[in-house]
Amino acid sequence: MFSVPVLLVLVPALPLAACVLTAALGKSVLRRHSHWPTVAGIGLSFLVSLALLATVRQDISHSPERPGHIGYERIVRLWTWADVDDAYRTHEPSPQPREAQPLAFAVDVSLRADPLTVIMLVTVTFISFLVAVYSIGYMHDDPGYWRFFTYIALFVFSMTMLVSVSNFLLLYVFWEAVGLCSYLLIGFWFQKPAAAAAGKKAFLVNRIGDFGFALGVFLIWTTYGTLNFHDTTSGDLATFGVLGQWRLAHPELFISGGVATAICLLLFLGACGKSAQFPLHIWLPDAMEGPTPVSALIHAATMVTAGVYLVARCSPLFVASGDAFAVVAAIGGFTALLAALIALTQTDLKRILAYSTISQLGYMFLGLGAGTLVGITAGMFHLFTHAFFKALLFLGAGSVMHAMGGVIDIRRFGGLRHRLPTTYWTFLVGCLALAAFPGFSGFFSKDEILVALQQRALHTPSQTLYSILAVAASFTALLTVIYTFRAFLLTFHGEERIPPEAGSHAHESPRVMTVPLIILAAGAAVLGAWFFATEGFGEFLEHTPSLAYAAWRPDVAAEAATLHLKVMLLSAGIAVVGLAATWILYSRRWLVQQLQFLMKGLGLYQLSFGKFFIDQIYQALIVAPLARLADACAWVDRRIIDGLVDFVGQIPQGAGSLLRSLQSGLVPFYALAMVLGVLVLIVALLT
Repeated sequence: MFSVPVLLVLVPALPLAACVLTAALGKSVLRRHSHWPTVAGIGLSFLVSLALLATVRQDISHSPERPGHIGYERIVRLWTWADVDDAYRTHEPSPQPREAQPLAFAVDVSLRADPLTVIMLVTVTFISFLVAVYSIGYMHDDPGYWRFFTYIALFVFSMTMLVSVSNFLLLYVFWEAVGLCSYLLIGFWFQKPAAAAAGKKAFLVNRIGDFGFALGVFLIWTTYGTLNFHDTTSGDLATFGVLGQWRLAHPELFISGGVATAICLLLFLGACGKSAQFPLHIWLPDAMEGPTPVSALIHAATMVTAGVYLVARCSPLFVASGDAFAVVAAIGGFTALLAALIALTQTDLKRILAYSTISQLGYMFLGLGAGTLVGITAGMFHLFTHAFFKALLFLGAGSVMHAMGGVIDIRRFGGLRHRLPTTYWTFLVGCLALAAFPGFSGFFSKDEILVALQQRALHTPSQTLYSILAVAASFTALLTVIYTFRAFLLTFHGEERIPPEAGSHAHESPRVMTVPLIILAAGAAVLGAWFFATEGFGEFLEHTPSLAYAAWRPDVAAEAATLHLKVMLLSAGIAVVGLAATWILYSRRWLVQQLQFLMKGLGLYQLSFGKFFIDQIYQALIVAPLARLADACAWVDRRIIDGLVDFVGQIPQGAGSLLRSLQSGLVPFYALAMVLGVLVLIVALLT
């Protein structure tokens, strides 16, 4: 069996090799076989991730518990960019005052193996592998076939590096690499103006969040003197950077929370960009202009989960702040409710799923924002289950598009369950998991988040905030059931309607597309229950040093069991009632028409269908003024700056013209000039 360092390096190296090979040989040699390097590279990377998971689990099970020891981590240093002052490498707090210590910039190019990293690697590589296989059928006749698989391999390499690196600088590098890949994939069909615009919008909106992220990294360096995750304190207490060291040496810097809060909010701004949280959520629905496999890849287990991963990884900083977790929870709860309300009235199947993704990411931030070990592990658990059922739903939507000639408007088709039986049943499983129906994976992960919120509401000064968020999360769960099964029933039930674009080719997708759907459906159906029954997910994740260090856990074991039972009953009731109400409503079209008439009369339908006009507000308040400012600057540049430059340029030009007129080329003229010059000199001398 390979060692942890070898396995950890192989996971990103294999997709990188596939990317280079496909880019070099795809267009001229591989052509319609350009998928092989990418599929093989990502598939092998997934197998290596599984081996890494098994190795880490074995190491944890065989490592003795020592006093003061928290968690499991293995650091693989590849090289160091600069030497480090010894003050930042000692295992004892430096007695020298913070302000007197020299700042010696040093960044280790290091990879990190801990339970959080390993879970992210397994999730990313597995979902990416299935998406790559599915893409063989979906993209089979696309002229950019080789280019698509090159981008996919590069995307997977960037994402695996993002979750593997062990310092903020490299994290930022691959944070931007993931953004670049998303720009390339969203705008893959750049010949379409909408696709090109969507790619630019995603890139520019993320730049806002990334600017905050960069400022947060600078502030971490100036405050703590390191950018590493893996520095440790004495007693083998694995913490986060040198926070543990500074907490022992200078507790006032650690506990005061002012600087820590600023750092956390700046990092969270970056997370809001990548994970599409309010107010930076507007790019993600437009990203549907890319190929459907891209939507599944970006919205399920890769780019949009990077923000969730960042907050989980930085949980000690959020604990140091004390207030930042409440901001995370508030933004997550608001975003979850807002996106669910918008999804209720959308007619584009992929955009319904896009707003669902925004809402579910808000759920994950709700769990993290609870600020407890239970909440953080619940948020990551929901990330894991969401990767399966959301990838399943997006790929199912792609199967519908494949059969319907590219049409994705749910108003234009219906009754497709007979034409697309495999897509129908697998899509149903995904809907049940998303709606948190009892027994499916989403039920167990959402339940854990609600329990964490209820616990925090009972044991925190911010009781009112977390109580409101718990109610909002429950209401959002009801809305999720309604918009999910509205899309499902309008697509697959009712009278069969086939749009003209489908022609006579409305049939089930090929096996290369349906087999990934079946595998994802199996995961969406059973993985949540399995991990919940064995308590394997949370127990394994708790060995992550940063999470263990950030633990806040009230001693309420009996109360927690009671909360679990109450929340499970509440969640089950919401799912069943919501499903029954949606079935009754959409099986009788006249009820839907009456409800829409009522909602339009109140103006609520227009708000939801118009996405609360947030894009228009941004256009009016931000984009249009900046565009006018740019036009004004362009006018000043053309009319004033260019005019001044032209005027200044005309001065030597005029002088040159005058002097040039004296150069006639006639010898008698030059002789006359010489005589006149001599006469002038004689007169001057005589006088």
